[in-house]
Amino acid sequence: MRIAVTGSIATDHLMTFPGRFSDQLLPDQLAQVSLSFLVDELEIRRGGIAANISYGLGSLGLRPLLVGSVGADFADYRAWLERHGVDCAGVHVSELRHTARFMCTTDTDHNQIASFYAGAMAEARNIELAPLGEIDLVVVSPNDPEAMVRHTDECRDRGIAFAADPSQQLARMDGAEVRSLIGGARFLFTNEYEKALCEQKSGWTDADVLDRVDIRVTTLGAKGVVIDRKGEPGLHVPAAPDVRKVEPTGIGDAFRAGFLAAVAWDLSLERAAQLGNLLAAHALETAGGQEYSLDKSVLIARMSTAYGPEAATEIATNLT
Repeated sequence: MRIAVTGSIATDHLMTFPGRFSDQLLPDQLAQVSLSFLVDELEIRRGGIAANISYGLGSLGLRPLLVGSVGADFADYRAWLERHGVDCAGVHVSELRHTARFMCTTDTDHNQIASFYAGAMAEARNIELAPLGEIDLVVVSPNDPEAMVRHTDECRDRGIAFAADPSQQLARMDGAEVRSLIGGARFLFTNEYEKALCEQKSGWTDADVLDRVDIRVTTLGAKGVVIDRKGEPGLHVPAAPDVRKVEPTGIGDAFRAGFLAAVAWDLSLERAAQLGNLLAAHALETAGGQEYSLDKSVLIARMSTAYGPEAATEIATNLT
């Protein structure tokens, strides 16, 4: 299966605040917040949702096609991704703007406050999928909003299966745009909060959404993941145990990579969620969306411990 991953490609500036954001927010002053957090740590990492998902897929032995827009400062980042199995033929290089920047501060409770500079990402709206060759599944992850709409429409027009992953962009989209991005999706990925926001903005109930997508995947953090399909009971898969929490940036992207890798291997949805959870655990145990590494023997051992020897055997058969 050839998977194209569209979305943001960025540099992450990750900071750590040694306190709780909630302790600094005064309920009667929320209409005029003016705060500055003195942080202890700053780490600059490779990131962007599409790049993070692609890194995870490449690390599992697939060769995903990364589709997005970057600046001329992308050369070193390109080399890194290609060394980790990512096809960068779908990456457009802007002549005017820098690669996008994600600036995020995390508190001791793993809450986050972030800002995102789009930069070259705005030019992703000019990318057409057809010239990139035959594609079996397109992941439409957070990106320039016009690019997300364009890629989704092209998938529908050309009959290409797509996975809708609107996540952070839900906040700036109106109901019509949200409905446009969801309708007809093979997979819909959200976390628990985004699920509610998706329904609120679209005006659709949970049942309405399941009428319009094949498979709805909702990540629940430490509670694992729920997979819903119309007319079938929900499937809950618990999170991987014994995880050492370091920094949460990119864990949702890692989950999607593991899940989609299992889909590409034609494994069950339960196995897909289990592998997604395990990759998310790897990401949570490092600072940055692409700082984890996958050792086959370690991955299989953790899979066996978390989900049983049968699950481990099925995953091991497909790893290269």
